Amino acid sequence: MFSDLISPAILSLIVDSTLETLYMVAIAALIGTLAGLPLGIFLATSARGELFEAVTVNRVLGLIVNATRSTPFIILVVAIIPFTRLVAGTSIGTTAAIVPLSLAATPFIARIVEAAVREVDQGLVEASLAMGATPLQIVRKVLIPEALPGLVLGITLSVVSLLSNSAMVGAVGGGGLGDLGIRYGYQRFMPEVMLMVVVVLIILVQTVQSLGETLAKKVNRRLRRH
Repeated sequence: MFSDLISPAILSLIVDSTLETLYMVAIAALIGTLAGLPLGIFLATSARGELFEAVTVNRVLGLIVNATRSTPFIILVVAIIPFTRLVAGTSIGTTAAIVPLSLAATPFIARIVEAAVREVDQGLVEASLAMGATPLQIVRKVLIPEALPGLVLGITLSVVSLLSNSAMVGAVGGGGLGDLGIRYGYQRFMPEVMLMVVVVLIILVQTVQSLGETLAKKVNRRLRRH
């Protein structure tokens, strides 16, 4: 049975599914970062007495972010099927899976960004204000650079979470490694395929985690030198 692990057919399935997973995760991570980064910065700087004070908007956005984050991913996937069809034209396949993945990644990244920005020494912000810097200049030249190591680690954690979610979305026809594991490993009683799926996912997670930690260390050393 396990000799099939190295058969061309199985290897081709693994390679194709891995590429589908990487496609889904890469696009969802990009969209989630582009949306979550400004959202997280705003949440970190819009409370009472902060740079972009907007207490009501801050609270409303915070509630929306918390509600989205607290919804189990598999339920979110099913709940937004009409929206997924509207955006992607279909509710199945790798492109359609990007919609719920991006929607789940955005609030996750936003909270990570918010936490990283809030860890920046407020003395730097006050000094910048005293020197006449505008709020946008402070965000661009103080908050983001100082929070960069934490942001890198946070986005790395988000990508790892997306890899997990991408496997889960296979349960509803999302493609990728999760779909391969369910269709062949479970429904066709091929445990060797399930084993290969798990191994590939572990390798992907370890690779992403190592790259993220290495990049964060390099960024941190660069900041210290300056």
